[in-house]
Amino acid sequence: GIIVQVKDKKAFEKLMEEAGVGCAIIARPTDERHILVSKDGIQYHFGIDYMRDVWYESSYKLDVKQSGNVCAGNRFENYKMQPIEYKFHKDFTGKLSQYGLSADRREASGIKAAVIREKGTQCERETAYALYLAGFDVKDVHMTDLASGRETLEDVNFIVFCGGFSNSDVLGSAKGWAGGFLFNEKAKKAIDNYYAREDTLSMGICNGCQLMAELGLVYPEHEKKHKMVHNDSHKFESNFVSLEIPKNNSVMFGSLSGTKLGVWIAHGEGKFEFPYEEKEYNIIAKYNYDGYPANPNGSPWSVAGVCSKNGRHLAMMPHPERAIF
Repeated sequence: GIIVQVKDKKAFEKLMEEAGVGCAIIARPTDERHILVSKDGIQYHFGIDYMRDVWYESSYKLDVKQSGNVCAGNRFENYKMQPIEYKFHKDFTGKLSQYGLSADRREASGIKAAVIREKGTQCERETAYALYLAGFDVKDVHMTDLASGRETLEDVNFIVFCGGFSNSDVLGSAKGWAGGFLFNEKAKKAIDNYYAREDTLSMGICNGCQLMAELGLVYPEHEKKHKMVHNDSHKFESNFVSLEIPKNNSVMFGSLSGTKLGVWIAHGEGKFEFPYEEKEYNIIAKYNYDGYPANPNGSPWSVAGVCSKNGRHLAMMPHPERAIF
């Protein structure tokens, strides 16, 4: 069976009766944080917050063995204190037509984007569809295309390194993928030429963010490069979290400044390690809370994503392509 909450009880009962579906009233909503259960003339009172802690306790005890006392304790204390928050601009309608876009577009826009993938990456289809919805003509580019010279990226204006687990993360997150660029003459030439142009954009998502860090693509001017290291919990984290978009200089996130978004995260090495002070980085997204697990990896300043100083090349650990609807 299923539980549904309805506004018009009589209309719903009539609809169910016409469909031949049995239904019964079992509960009514309340503004208070408790559940009242009546049976055989006796009323039982259950505090929701207390019962959630009872339910969560077994997970907490297992988490202690996996993540240690500190992270497990923080998760147990914070899971009910870090609600998902959204904040949109007042003129946001949630419709593509607001931006002159249509999901039914069948004509080429003339602006090409490429999703670059490697063995073991994923999310390329969701990423391609998100780019299509944004108005790009999208093509799929595998590392073998770049390594063989079949693809040069010369006609592309936007590349996205998709998320996943390239080469199964055997050598560490994105290290093998980075080697595919660094130690193949044709692939390296293609990527070097692409970033030398001034009419290009790029984005790295999760594994792609780790790749951009390995290749030093976001801050080539920095003598010491930022790195992506293991989460503080020492385990893979998968969760739906809130992001705060601070005022920033970026083509992709600049117009989102001041908003809060909900996105998926899924990574084991998602902690940013910065050699310089915060002011040296163009931070485009922060986790909405400093504490774990809403900050799933322990990144300083709750950083979830960074962008180049010119606003064109962006790297982030969360997966926006998984949260576009």
